[in-house]
Amino acid sequence: MKAPQDIEHLKVDDLIPYATNSRTHSPDQVAQIAASIVEFGWTNPVLIDANGTIVAGHGRVMAARKLKMDMVPCIRLGHLTPSQVRAYVIADNRLALNAGWDEKMLAAELAILKEEGFEMDLVGFSDDEITELIGSLDGESENVYSTKIKGLIYEITGEKPKLNEMVNWSKASDLIEEINAADIDEESKSLLLAAANRHVVFNYGNIAEYYAHAPREVQQLMERSALVVVDMDSAIENGYVEMTKTIEDIQKRAKNG
Repeated sequence: MKAPQDIEHLKVDDLIPYATNSRTHSPDQVAQIAASIVEFGWTNPVLIDANGTIVAGHGRVMAARKLKMDMVPCIRLGHLTPSQVRAYVIADNRLALNAGWDEKMLAAELAILKEEGFEMDLVGFSDDEITELIGSLDGESENVYSTKIKGLIYEITGEKPKLNEMVNWSKASDLIEEINAADIDEESKSLLLAAANRHVVFNYGNIAEYYAHAPREVQQLMERSALVVVDMDSAIENGYVEMTKTIEDIQKRAKNG
């Protein structure tokens, strides 16, 4: 087995597309990849052969051009023969397609991301697909979004949580500190500071408990802030407290095979 190569940072313009690459990338998909790079950073180096021809990562390079990036991280697979390069260009794309999904686990994870206010376009599924997947949780368990009733279903089960038990600011705080220390213009800084708040992590189980303790005026503001979910009739969905238990059960089943 060939040892991993060091990462090289190369100019985008110096990378050569594989002439007979059979994998296509639509403008919409390239835009999705670009948005993913902006949100998560560059997490997967481009693979190139000894001459700088792209073996894997055509879509990422197209996204880099869209983002006007000058350099991208690459790994040079100089040990591959021309036949191995030809085969790997196909295998890299096809092997990923052979994977499947645990749809219950996927739906549960998407539901959490959606309720945390994450930008769902970044996960690669369409709005209709996400709605259908999350909707598939209905009827799977009485603990998941399956029950909508008039009035409250969040009941007091313990002490009223404190703020630090409901909100984790650590990631956002680190990012805010880094943005404030950066030597950048004030307009850019304001934009980045607003975006940094997306990295606040909420503990929805504790938020549900807080909601149960709260006066109605606070509950209404929590509903409007999407800290709890209501339907069109203002019924509270059987959500986060029970959802947490369901996700734990799913994770245990997945871990135990």
